[in-house]
Amino acid sequence: MKRARPSPLPALGLLLLGALPGLWTVLLRREAAAETETPESRDWGRSPEARGEPGGGRQKTFRALLAAGREERDEPAAGSPVERGIFWSRELEEQVPRGFAAEEAAAWLSAARTARVSSLERGGCGRSSNRLARLSDGSRACVRYGINPEQIQGEALSYHLAGVLGMQERLPPMALALVEARGRRWEPVREELRGSPWAEGAVVSLTRWVDNLTAVVAPAPWGSEASAGRRLQPLSAGDLGGLPLSQLVELVQWSDLILFDYLTANFDRLVSNLFSLQWDPRVMRRATSNLLRAPDGGLVFLDNEAGLVHGYRLLSMWDPYNEPLLRSVCVFREGTARRVAELHRRRSAAAELRRRYRAREPLWARLGFLSERQAELLQARVDFVHRHIAHCRAQAAVL
Repeated sequence: MKRARPSPLPALGLLLLGALPGLWTVLLRREAAAETETPESRDWGRSPEARGEPGGGRQKTFRALLAAGREERDEPAAGSPVERGIFWSRELEEQVPRGFAAEEAAAWLSAARTARVSSLERGGCGRSSNRLARLSDGSRACVRYGINPEQIQGEALSYHLAGVLGMQERLPPMALALVEARGRRWEPVREELRGSPWAEGAVVSLTRWVDNLTAVVAPAPWGSEASAGRRLQPLSAGDLGGLPLSQLVELVQWSDLILFDYLTANFDRLVSNLFSLQWDPRVMRRATSNLLRAPDGGLVFLDNEAGLVHGYRLLSMWDPYNEPLLRSVCVFREGTARRVAELHRRRSAAAELRRRYRAREPLWARLGFLSERQAELLQARVDFVHRHIAHCRAQAAVL
């Protein structure tokens, strides 16, 4: 196809937030609620390059990370990357790595739910209470033991909400498991369980281990300008049309990520980086929390336990960051926008999530579902996203 300039787009921009009153108080509250991390707590599945270990070399630039482990795709994109003003083009979406395909995820989950735990290792899976498990089928999984049950509940519900939204391929397969030291499943690691902080009968999450993941640095407009302390400028249509294909493919995935984190009120990813700007002006040039890249270039949305339950308790603290971040996106995957519109029209966000969760997670009743108030908050956030997409559509129509 011949290269054509896209029609003008609504701005993709994020206004850098100023200092909020009582930020130190907020920080102290966050530290009390957040997980206690060890030096290896962010090494989940990362390669030596991502961890900065010897042999990994210097930290890679954003452009270099885009090309890591896959064929270089920095040629300009052919044709317009956007259709009808606010949707990524079908041709561009076809270039996005497929991630964790549904059939492969289902096969892993089926095996993981019946496999015995052959060994448990410390390190590589977040906080010190988590373990890296080797299963009897030869696969590995991160076993996460929450500080409280709502973190495991948030992890599970976030995973299935991603399925409702049609973006579950970006999250590693995840299943719940019951800790039973005397049970057949845990028999090979009975001694390790005795030395762990895990309580008998606790519900943990098993998340498929993924090798060779690398760090992700936030792209413009959320990265370099924010870290430089400048007011973020909108990403213009001309800028978007001139971007290399690799960066456009990255932005398609980021648009889903920001929408997903708004719906779940997840503060433990890009939002936490934005919060840290007040004392670390270079934080946006560093790796984004709980976001890694697979060798094929696909983004992996990791460790979503701050979503929904925990995040909804702290809305007043983190929505001053989450809302402007959502407003900085005015180009969407059409399938994502269609699902949001349907959940808005039917007012069925919580019902759809409950139906999927109960059908696909055998241990769902152990942790329960959202409270009535939390279900209302989920629907309200779906409605907010729908209105924002409608606003972007109206803006595009007059440009």
